[in-house]
Amino acid sequence: MTNKRPVETWFTDMDGVLVHEEDPIPGAAEFLDALKKHERPFLVLTNNSIFTPRDLRARLARAGIDVPEEAIWTSALATAQFLDDQRPGGSAYVVGETGLTTALHEIGYTTNDRDPDYVVLGETRTYSFEAITRAIRLIEAGARFIATNPDPSGPSPDGTLPATGSVAALITTATGRQPYYVGKPNSLMMRSALNRLEAHSETTVMIGDRMDTDIVSGLEAGIRTVLVLSGSTPKDKVESFPYKATRVVDSIADVVPLVEEFAP
Repeated sequence: MTNKRPVETWFTDMDGVLVHEEDPIPGAAEFLDALKKHERPFLVLTNNSIFTPRDLRARLARAGIDVPEEAIWTSALATAQFLDDQRPGGSAYVVGETGLTTALHEIGYTTNDRDPDYVVLGETRTYSFEAITRAIRLIEAGARFIATNPDPSGPSPDGTLPATGSVAALITTATGRQPYYVGKPNSLMMRSALNRLEAHSETTVMIGDRMDTDIVSGLEAGIRTVLVLSGSTPKDKVESFPYKATRVVDSIADVVPLVEEFAP
């Protein structure tokens, strides 16, 4: 790190940092063990809106990584919180999976396919042309357009899949309306995570594998950042960005000594 301020709170991305799909990344379990040893609050921040925190906890557990359900903060949860702040008790037409619909139901939102306050687009592995068409027509009729995150693609065991950003671009092309993205790189997600733990940006670190989401959102929230080279941003691309991470390391295993070094 560039300074010796204590690190009281740790944020980390999930895919590319702790796991690759169902496979653990070496050092992930040891990193979490170090946080628990020093009683450091932490959150796993993910743009994945498909799954609920309970689902993601089970997925991580299968990889031998123990993360409490309450320590997982998804773009779906951040989106739900944003909508609850903006228009409590509203309605939405949702294109997405259980992680998103559950988050919206838990804040008291109802689903509506006729005259919703919002069209909310999240990630799904089975985008329906019929659902996308309905979303386009509702936006044209005046529904506000929200998307959980701008990631254009995502990984799968069989290769790249189109993600929320790609489908949002399709809807934007058809309607001329840009969505408001809540998840990373919007620093709103980072600030909502800070509020969730009652943490301060000056004593928090964000670990991520993407310069264009994890690192830039941490930077804009005033948080120190660590880029791991085990995921999306390769080493030869790091210098092409007009901003930099506080530190660049090979993997989460290299962060374990930092937990010890910066423990208050």
